[in-house]
Amino acid sequence: MLRIGVIGYGYWGPNIVRNFSVIDGASVVAVCDKNPISLERVKKNHPDMSVTPDSREITSSPDIDIVTVITPVSTHYELAREALLNGKHVFVEKPFTASAAEAEELIEIAEKKNLKIMVDHTFLFTSAVKKIKQIIDEDVLGDLYYYDSTRVNLGLFQHDINVIWDLAPHDFSIMDYLIRHKPLAVAATGRAHINSKEDIAYIMVYFTNNIIAHINVNWLSPVKLRTTLIGGEKKMLVWNDVDADEKIKIYDRGVEITSSEGIYNLLVNYRSGDMWAPKVDQSEALRLETQYFVNCIQKNETPFNDGMAGLRIVKMLEACDESLKNNGKMVEI
Repeated sequence: MLRIGVIGYGYWGPNIVRNFSVIDGASVVAVCDKNPISLERVKKNHPDMSVTPDSREITSSPDIDIVTVITPVSTHYELAREALLNGKHVFVEKPFTASAAEAEELIEIAEKKNLKIMVDHTFLFTSAVKKIKQIIDEDVLGDLYYYDSTRVNLGLFQHDINVIWDLAPHDFSIMDYLIRHKPLAVAATGRAHINSKEDIAYIMVYFTNNIIAHINVNWLSPVKLRTTLIGGEKKMLVWNDVDADEKIKIYDRGVEITSSEGIYNLLVNYRSGDMWAPKVDQSEALRLETQYFVNCIQKNETPFNDGMAGLRIVKMLEACDESLKNNGKMVEI
């Protein structure tokens, strides 16, 4: 039985506790939070769990095998490092760390101690993303042209990170999972309106093989939108994550060049065929993700969303910050 300690019981922590608590072969035994009100919530919802305001009681306890870090990103490195040095596997909320250097050190410690790191890129376990992965791998879309995402809502404002570090890791991790080609560079522009952190931003990502991505992240939208377009040589896909019934739609629409003998003789045909919506089940992604992490530890397998995956996303976030400081200048990754 793998025993789990959870650090952080704010917005996402209760979901982590709930899902890890029902997994065969695992049990949440302790929860830490500095806020006494949060600890009272734990006692109310899970009377048998130990609670503490001191994270060291989790990271150093001999009775805990896995430490989950569900805290502000500025604290991820210290908490995960302490857990790893004490021989614990770690599950860390996205983004992995506040810098690539921190991520690299944690990966090195885990490798030396033969421990697992998993970064909570929950969207990779949604049925929609898994279906899109299948569609791309089966070459239904053909060679990819672009990835275009709108990820906007009103809040939740973060105090220690900007909107890019809050929302863009979702799309960065999804692209890292779906697109076989490597990102070469990013360019980002944004503005801060409410406090000193950017609350709206636009990001361009340039890949090998001429793939381009555009991501709009925004804390100041009057509506919540989660829409992604993926365009390919053969077909195009629309993923609307807020649509309860038809999250994915595939369009047999595109452009075909029938003659390319000189720019003035260029002939283009527009193809407009059927649309279909593949079935997507409603399994809870976090339940699948937490079960997967436990399975990886039990089988001594490396998660695909491990520390290296987290590091790749942090490098993209750092490049975005550098671009922001230089008014949208393109930054190589």
